[in-house]
Amino acid sequence: MINMKGLTHFTIPVTDLQRSKEFYVDTLGFKFERENKHMVFVSCEDDFFVLTESENPIDPNQGDKHEIHTAFYVDADEYDRAIDYLAEKGIRIIKKEERHGDASFTGRSLYFHDPDRNVLELHDSDKG
Repeated sequence: MINMKGLTHFTIPVTDLQRSKEFYVDTLGFKFERENKHMVFVSCEDDFFVLTESENPIDPNQGDKHEIHTAFYVDADEYDRAIDYLAEKGIRIIKKEERHGDASFTGRSLYFHDPDRNVLELHDSDKG
């Protein structure tokens, strides 16, 4: 067994770095950290992720399925505001759900696509 201390970063594949940078930084509000010719590094609080140019087609889910996704948590007020904000930006919410009981992550969630059809989740936990 390896004793991991946490997550350094994760990678989201994209086909157009500039378009994705604008979407994740300017539209969604993640903090731009740095970039090179193949990657854009962004953060949210103490968490980092990398938009990485992919040479392969990107379509992790068929249609509006959302099983393969990346989730970010938000406060309840921000979740409510995000619904209107995404609509104003022309970003279609593909699913909204509320989970309770013995689910691993309980509370409200909504899912939408980035420009490359990667699915993103905004999660408002009911556990505070």
